[in-house]
Order: sequence, then structure tokens, then C-alpha cells
Amino acid sequence: MTQVKLPDGSIRDLPAGASALDVARDISEGLARTAVAAKVDGVVCDLATTLPDECEVALLTPRDGESMEILRHSAAHILAQAVRRLHGEQVQYCIGPALMDDFQYGFYYDFDLGDAKITDDDLKAIEAEMKKIVKEKLPIAREDLSAADAKAKLAGLGQHYKIEMIDDMSSEEQAAGIALYTQGEFTDMCRGPHLQTTGQLGKGFKLLSVAGAYWRGDEANKMLTRIYGNAFFDKKELAAHLAKLEEAKKRDHRIIGKEMDLFLLDEKVGPGMPMWLPKGAVLRTELEAWLRGLLTKAGYSMVYSPQIGKLDLYRTSGHYPYYKDSQFPPITFEDEGHEDDGFLLRPMNCPHHVQMFKHGQHSYRDLPLRYAEFGQVYRWEQSGELNGLTRVRAFTQDDAHIFCTPEQLEAEIESCVALVQTIFETLDLTDYSVRISLRDPDSDKYVGSDENWELAEENIRHVVKKLGLDYVEQIGEAAFYGPKIDFVVTDCIGREWQLGTVQVDYNLPERFDISYIGSDNTAHRPVMIHRAPLGSFERFIGILIEHFAGDFPLWLAPTQVAVLPVSEKYDDYAQQVTQQLRDAGLRVDFDHTSDKVGAKIRRATLAKIPYMVILGEKEAEAQTVAARGRKAGDLGVMSIADFVEALAQERDTQGETSLIPAKIADEPAE
Repeated sequence: MTQVKLPDGSIRDLPAGASALDVARDISEGLARTAVAAKVDGVVCDLATTLPDECEVALLTPRDGESMEILRHSAAHILAQAVRRLHGEQVQYCIGPALMDDFQYGFYYDFDLGDAKITDDDLKAIEAEMKKIVKEKLPIAREDLSAADAKAKLAGLGQHYKIEMIDDMSSEEQAAGIALYTQGEFTDMCRGPHLQTTGQLGKGFKLLSVAGAYWRGDEANKMLTRIYGNAFFDKKELAAHLAKLEEAKKRDHRIIGKEMDLFLLDEKVGPGMPMWLPKGAVLRTELEAWLRGLLTKAGYSMVYSPQIGKLDLYRTSGHYPYYKDSQFPPITFEDEGHEDDGFLLRPMNCPHHVQMFKHGQHSYRDLPLRYAEFGQVYRWEQSGELNGLTRVRAFTQDDAHIFCTPEQLEAEIESCVALVQTIFETLDLTDYSVRISLRDPDSDKYVGSDENWELAEENIRHVVKKLGLDYVEQIGEAAFYGPKIDFVVTDCIGREWQLGTVQVDYNLPERFDISYIGSDNTAHRPVMIHRAPLGSFERFIGILIEHFAGDFPLWLAPTQVAVLPVSEKYDDYAQQVTQQLRDAGLRVDFDHTSDKVGAKIRRATLAKIPYMVILGEKEAEAQTVAARGRKAGDLGVMSIADFVEALAQERDTQGETSLIPAKIADEPAE
């Protein structure tokens, strides 16, 4: 007899050897058809799983969060089966995970196609084959084998990548056995769980793109073909998702950046090495100036440090070798008599700031010391992961490091959180969640004592709870030297971005042996806070471009006003207005082309310039301007002084006041 306790507390008795699917059937045949998987004593598993004599069972349906990952993982297997059918036994399938944190994609599968090639043009045919497999409603069955038997079966299928994966498992993992899943003629190695049948995938899936990916992300390995797709339980959810993707394409910062002439990525300079063009430099400069103002008010001191340092500096900090694979290779010298063993393009600014603190002797009365730097750093990102401004190799962190006493720590964390919130609210990034990123105690990638880690984690939890912030905890996402508070922002079309971060560090002060003199006249160890509200200017601006679709608030707009004379006869007056606006500190473009004014308005609108002034005979005689908003349309005729005053107020208050409600509160936009 198998005794099953359900989530509502009821007990059901089933025959010995019953499965989770039998539990569903015992409740209703309808539930048995729609159930996706089960939680048995808290562990998600296939419905075919045989139950122990006594257990708690929760049946998962499409309404449960865990079901989406199972759906997408099963979709990846159906994709692999379709590719195998279309391109034959030469196809080796590598890995095909579900992607639960990616806005665009829900799953992918990597293939070694031998001599075959797949492009975006082939996706329709593959998708059609997937639909056939769905209609076949093939049962998806699990088989647990020893590592040796699994390798033998996979060898018979010609799946050498899978065999390599088994060989790379630890002896304990191999001893636990290998699971193979079979649907029709297709067999794959997988931990599962999966849908009951291929038919449960339904019609809510779509293949989206083809890309290249190195096996195991290593450029020394073979380039594979990666096919991306997404899947939902409901066709309406898929349609809504595809609509969001279309909106995302319109907002793509790479396209808008090119249209607005903001930045340049040049292969000759180097992949992932962005250069700011004049208009993009304005955007970045305005952000920097605003942040400097906030930092000055908060008691930070701006510092500058080299973009390179001795290799031994990063050995002490732990960045080398802990992050060795994600750094540029060390700069070494062939000259044996050279006094240094090498230098490193800095991956982080913190070692430099620690050395600055170490430069002088500090009393507890000097603390906290807050060093801020917009510091250029370098990371060796894989070429396949580079993406416009949001994933680059050279970027500038809005970095700061606070050195404080243990007693000051939590107040400083609170101040850092408040700064992040101010920045997000000003930039209309108000939809965000808070994540406490903790270490994985079983991992060896972290430095420092258990005592320091436990203390830092408790400090962070205490502050977040005190501030009343809703948060989740994520094991394994801490920095190698300490836990952190991460802010995950949701943009206007639902994409999530990890942006601001506040990190607590008891470990680098020990590694660098820094101290301050306490009130007892003895040396004490300070605590460090690493914080970056933006993360990096490059990534943040890329996200900001997409969030605003290039339509920036006035204070950030690279060009704030377009001066548009209706004909060349009024160029002199237009030049006079242009200079008056520039004298008032506004960024102005004077369109002196011979085009008709309608074409000039259209050009300024497409360039996303917030305001325009139209100048003709009446305006020149009266020394006025006919103002126009890019969104609001005609704003009426006003004096230059009134126009300047209204724009200056909107600019200087970061948009808290605006020319539009002040002048045309009841006038509809054109």
C-alpha cells in the first residue's frame, strides 16, 4: 500500500508501486491529462516516478511556476529530435537547457551538424517537423542506467559529446547513475523531469534564431550551431511574448545608437571596445556630472587610479587567479632582468582604492572614508557573448569603496541603498526587486573565514529587513570576497536587468592587512563596502536607450532643441536664437538646410529631439519663437526668455516640471 498526503492535507491510499500519475488519475482523469509533473516530498520529478510507501505529493499543472521549465526543456528535446530527423544520424546533439531568466529565449539546443548547415531560413522547416512530433503524442520515458551502460547506448547512437560529459562527471555522480529519456526513435541523456508526452507541448512554441556557440564556451573548441526558441502553455502567451520581442527590436540600443549617432563599435579597434561619439559623450557626461553631484552631497571623494597594475596586486586581492579566465592575459616581459613579473589590465578598481587607504594612517575619527571613481576596467568576455553596450570588454564602472568601522557598517549600507533608489527613481526605473546574493558554502571560489561571511550576510539581511524591502536570497551569486545586495530592474517591456549592487567585504581588508587606530589607541580592521549603482556606464546607457527608446528626458537628451527657420531668409534670426539658447546652457542644433519646414520637423522628430522652435516672418519681427514638442506638438508662440526659462526649469529638475503641462495643459498632442 502507498499512502499519499496531498497539499490540502487529505490522505489517499493507492496500491503498492503506484506512480505520481496514478495519484492524478485517482483524483480525476482530467487532472491526469493536464498534469505536467509532480513534487514528491518536495522534489520535482516525472509523473511516471514510482512513489515510496509514504510520501507527500503535489501535482504540477501549467499554472505552477516549475512547470514552465519542464515545458521548455521538453521543447528542446523535441527540437533536437526534429533536427535529427531532418539532417540524419550525422547530427550530434550537445546541450539543450531551459532558460528561465532570459527575456527573449526560453530554450536552446547546440548541435554538431557535421557537413550540414542550418540558417534562420531553415527554422520554418524544423518548426514544422516539431509540430509533427507534437501531433504524434509520443510518450516520453525515463530509463536509469549505470554510467557504463549509458555510454554504450550513447556510443551506439553516435553521441560522443554526451559520452564526454559522462567522462567529466565525478566518480560520485557516475555512481549515482545516468538517466536517458526516449521519445519515439530519439534518446537523450538528461536529468529531467519532462512532460508525459510530446503532445503536451501543444502549439505555443516558436523557433527564433540560429547562432554559433563554442562547445563548453571555450574558443579553443569546435564551433557548434545553436538554435534558440521559446515555449508557453498557451498560444496567447506566446503571441504576447512575440509582440514584446517586436517592441524590443524597435528599442534595440544598437539600432537606436546608430540612428542617433551615439556610439561606435569598430572591429579594427577591437570587439567589445565601445567608443563614445559626440552625442553619446553628451549623454554619458550628463550622467557623470549628475552622479558626481549626488556623491559630493553624500560625502564621497573622487579619486583617479591607473588602468593597469602589477600582477602581484591582483594576486593579493584574489582577482588573479580567481577570475583568471575572464581577464585579459597578463602583460609579461621577455627580459629576464626585468624587476616585475608582469602587469594586468585591471578587472576591478578595488585593489587600487585599498592601496590609497593604506597610503596614510587613519584614526577611527577619519572613518568612514568614501572613495569614488569612474574607473575603466577590462574583462575578457567570450566573443559570442558580446552584445552592443550591454556586454563589452572595456567599460567604466561607477565604482566606490567605503572604509568604515564595524559599528558604522549598517548605516553606510543603508546610505548606499538610498543612493541606488534615488538614481532609479530619477531615471524612471521604479520597477525593481531586491536580491541578497550569498555564497555557496560547498564551493571553493570564495575567500575568507566562515565567521566573516556569516557576519557580512547577517549585516545585509538586517539592513534589508530594517528598510522593509521585499527580497529573495540567491545562493552562489555572491562576489568571491563577500555577499551583496543586487537590484534587479524590470524595464518598460518586462525585461529584467541586474543593475545596482552593494557588497559587504570583511576579507580584502585582511588580505591587504589594512587597519585604522581605534579609540583604544590600537589597530583595528576596517570593513569595506563595494557599491556601483549603475554597474557600468556602457551597460547602463545601453539599457537606458532601450528603456526610453532613445526618447530621453530633456536633461539627458544629446540635443535638446532644434532651431528650424521656415526659409533661408530667416537664418540670421535663427542664428541669433541658437546663440541665445546656447548661452542659456541648452544643447541646440540649427537646421540651416534649404528643406521645407515640414521635412525639418520630421527630421528633428526622428532624431528624438525633445523641442523645436519654428522661426518665420512673424517670429523674427516679434522676436519670439513658435515652440513645438516632439510628443505634444504645437506649444504656441512665446518669447525667447519664457521658452528658455521653461526648458531650464525642466532640465534642472530632471523633468519634475515640464514645459508641456505649464503651457498646454488642455491641448491635445498632434
